Amino acid sequence: MWTTKKTVFVLFITAVLCTAISSETTAQVPDEIIKSLKTGNAKTLSEYFNQNIELVVLEEDNVCSKAQAQQIVGKFFSNNSPEGFNIIHQGGKEGAQYVVGNLVTNKGIFRTYFLLKKTDGKEYIHQLRIEQQ
Repeated sequence: MWTTKKTVFVLFITAVLCTAISSETTAQVPDEIIKSLKTGNAKTLSEYFNQNIELVVLEEDNVCSKAQAQQIVGKFFSNNSPEGFNIIHQGGKEGAQYVVGNLVTNKGIFRTYFLLKKTDGKEYIHQLRIEQQ
């Protein structure tokens, strides 16, 4: 038979576990990445690109080098001047996380997704998608 003490204990353990799980899955995305998307700074954003990155920008779908990705994203930002970026959802686990957001530009809103993986203590973007909404 359940007592009040047992019920309180189970609720406490559940709350602790939920807090631990949620804090693990909402690791902080580096501020420079978000700021780069908001301002259209391809150079700063590319500092977080992995050496090879899976890149989807509108109709272009490539695995390319860091330098190539910077040029493609820079061209996109030139043609679609960013005005803001809002995170809609993020999640993941230790060492890897993803972010889904809306990139607001002068030519419309673009659904943006990126995958970050931690290597040698630094977060790197392994995949970036910017698609027409």
